[in-house]
Order: sequence, then structure tokens, then C-alpha cells
Amino acid sequence: MWDFISPINLIRYLIVWRVNGTLVQLPRYLPTALSQTLGTLIAERLPTQQTREWRKTLAVWENATQTEAKSGKKIIPDAPWPIQSVLFAYPNKRAFGQGEVILWELKLIGDSADHGVFLELVLPAMEQAATTTDARWFHHNGLWGRFDIQAVYASRGARWEPIVRDGKLTLDYRVSPNQWADGLTFGTDVARRFRRLTWLTPFDFRSDETSNHQRFGAPALRDIVDALMERMTVFLPGKHHLATEVWAAMPEEEQTQLWRALEQAQPLSRHRQSLASSPREWPGRWIGTQTFDDVPAGLVRYLELASILHVGKQTHLGCGTFRLF
Repeated sequence: MWDFISPINLIRYLIVWRVNGTLVQLPRYLPTALSQTLGTLIAERLPTQQTREWRKTLAVWENATQTEAKSGKKIIPDAPWPIQSVLFAYPNKRAFGQGEVILWELKLIGDSADHGVFLELVLPAMEQAATTTDARWFHHNGLWGRFDIQAVYASRGARWEPIVRDGKLTLDYRVSPNQWADGLTFGTDVARRFRRLTWLTPFDFRSDETSNHQRFGAPALRDIVDALMERMTVFLPGKHHLATEVWAAMPEEEQTQLWRALEQAQPLSRHRQSLASSPREWPGRWIGTQTFDDVPAGLVRYLELASILHVGKQTHLGCGTFRLF
């Protein structure tokens, strides 16, 4: 398994914001607002020659807003930041009082897994968003301008190590793009069996309109593994790779073991599905829980990796992550 994950450059940041207003009402889907607001602030801070790709992304959101106003239909465009990233908000309530904390996770991926990207682009934008009085963002009971950056942590395996404490940056902390995997066993030491998969955020695997999950809404375990292979293409050198190249890069023995596990998964009946369309103002397509007769032990490690990386469409907005039970 290590040969499979060793090319994965990933930095995970846990962001802790403490509300300093009397009442803050979060947007219906926080990552959407994070992407647009922080993306705009990042673009405005960049030199003109570096801002082009950011402006193109923001233009997609602006066009979607205009189209939505005309059609009355909510549109969540697939418009990720120019840096490879995931914005994942921990499931929580929407209304926060003074002193309460909001938790979300930023994941920088592939070539963008660079601590300098966080320090130079994202952190200054967060600092500006925390104190802004700009009329574009500062609305009644809105989030922007009403929080303090309480803390920021970087993952080292299952641990979170502090980068920012009480608003103060630790200047000598160095973040490696491989430390996220330190000590993780990816299911190899878990004796229990898993039967339930709960999607924490919506998912959408619409690349194949004829697949079972398109007809029934419930992806098979094979669909999730296929989505993982597609996701892994971002870690191959160069651009525009196919999932078949990820398969080919795996050691032969690991390929064989994975195929055997997938063969075991095929006969599983996907009964007791509890999936529903994602809420109107959320990205993705489906959300809920799937219950299986059993999840083959040989698939657990790959499913665990898929949950960390997010799979399917609109991963920038946190889509495509889940928990196994």
C-alpha cells in the first residue's frame, strides 16, 4: 500500500475560527462561500500577471449567479481554485453565538501541496475576511468580519500539530507534503468488519451515464474504487492522465490483491440504502447512507484513502467524502 500512496503530496490544515459577533449565520453550504470569498480576496492581493486564472474561476461563479437569476434554478458550478485544493466544512449547525468555534479543513493537493501557498495566499485572505467591513461581504449576521483565527493545525498522520495558536503564527514550523500519512495503517490493523458507508458530503460520479449508481443513486464499492483511481491521476507527473495509468503504476501483487477484493464485493446486495438528493443550495448529487452485507477487508484501505482525498465531482467544495462503520 505504501508504494501506492507514496506519490501523494497532500497537506491537511484544520482551521479553527472563533466567532466574535453576537450571532453569526453560516451560509447553507460553507465551502461554496469559502471558495468565492477567499478566492476573491486572494485574487485581489495577487500581482496582475498572477491573477488571470483566479479571475477566470471567479467569472464562472459570476456567470452562474446571472444564469440562476434568470432561470430561478440554483447552479453550483464546477469552478475549483487554480491551486489544487479541497474545502471541507465539518458537519455542524448554521447559527453560532459569540465565542463558539467553526471548524473546517483545507487540503492542498499535488503540486499545490506547499506550505508557502498557505502562508502567502490563503492565510492573508483569511485574516482579511476575519476583519473586513467591505459591503460586498459584511452583511447582517454574516460570517465575514465577525470571527478571529483562533488556531490552525497541520496533520501528521492522525495527529494535529499547531501552526497558529491564539492568532499567533509559529514561524519555525515546517510542513512536509508527506507527513499526512505518518503512522497511518490504512485499515491493515483493523480486525472489525465494516458494513455501513455514510456520505458526509454529497457525491456525484456522473462520468458514466450508464452506471448503476446513475439509475439507482447508490454507487457500488467498485464505483468508489474507480473514482479513487480517477482522483489519483492528479498525482502522476505531467497533466491529463487516465485512471488506467494509475492501475498500471501499481505493483503487480497489489493489483492482484485489489482485483480479488473487488471480485468479492461484486455480489454484495446494496439493500437498505438511505440516499436522497443533496439539498438545493449544495453541490453534488446524492447524500446519505449505504448499508452492505459486508465490505471486503482488502478494500478498506482504498476506501479510507478515498475518504481522505475526496472522490467524484466538485471535490474542491468538499464533495465525495464518507465514513465507514
